[in-house]
Amino acid sequence: MVVWRDLGATSLFALLIVSCSDGRNSAGEMSKQVVQKTNVSPLLAEAYETQKVEDYFQQGNNFLESHRYNLAIAEYDKALKIKKDKYEAWINQGNALTALQRYKDAIATYDKAIGIKKDLHEAWYNRGNALTALHLYQDAVVAYKKAIAIKPDKYEAWINQGIALTKLARYTEAIAAYDKAIAIQPKKHEAYYNKACSYALQNNIELTTENLQKAIKLYPNKYQQLAKSDPDFDKVRRDKRFRELLQ
Repeated sequence: MVVWRDLGATSLFALLIVSCSDGRNSAGEMSKQVVQKTNVSPLLAEAYETQKVEDYFQQGNNFLESHRYNLAIAEYDKALKIKKDKYEAWINQGNALTALQRYKDAIATYDKAIGIKKDLHEAWYNRGNALTALHLYQDAVVAYKKAIAIKPDKYEAWINQGIALTKLARYTEAIAAYDKAIAIQPKKHEAYYNKACSYALQNNIELTTENLQKAIKLYPNKYQQLAKSDPDFDKVRRDKRFRELLQ
């Protein structure tokens, strides 16, 4: 099987606009201006802190995109020390931890984001991926279902939910999940390949070859090579129809 590994990242930015009035005021206006400056001062300080958070967050994103994951984590930490409820930073820090295969830490980080905002499909989806990496397939299915409930057209979650269900030998549910992904993205070759795997594990040669052929048609060389060594096809490997597809 092939896992859809793309992580849902967030990159929300705040635009800070500060305007200053003309300083040429009459003497009669001076006392009013002093009061205004005194009241505005905390707002300016808050705006400065907000900008620092965004700067750290953006730098973390830059490091994340360039695969410098430890540096990214450090920048997200700086942002979160100032603003603990910045769920975008929690999600992207979790992605950096996942890239470092620190899956338990990543799950804890995604949970922080979910604790702040429960309807984050990216956090639920990424949590499912980390759980899958730890072979905690039942919990992964739950996480993917949460992501799909929030964003039903998230085909990546349907594909990876199918993989977790296949690992649990819940083949009928897995195939239904792949079909959902295909309905959203008809040319999603990963879904056809994984569907072929589920049928092969049930020794259904007809539907195995039908779906594998669709995957190969969409991505010719990749799946012919992959299927040659994928243990999911062991039950049908000696069948002539399967062997002909790999030639």
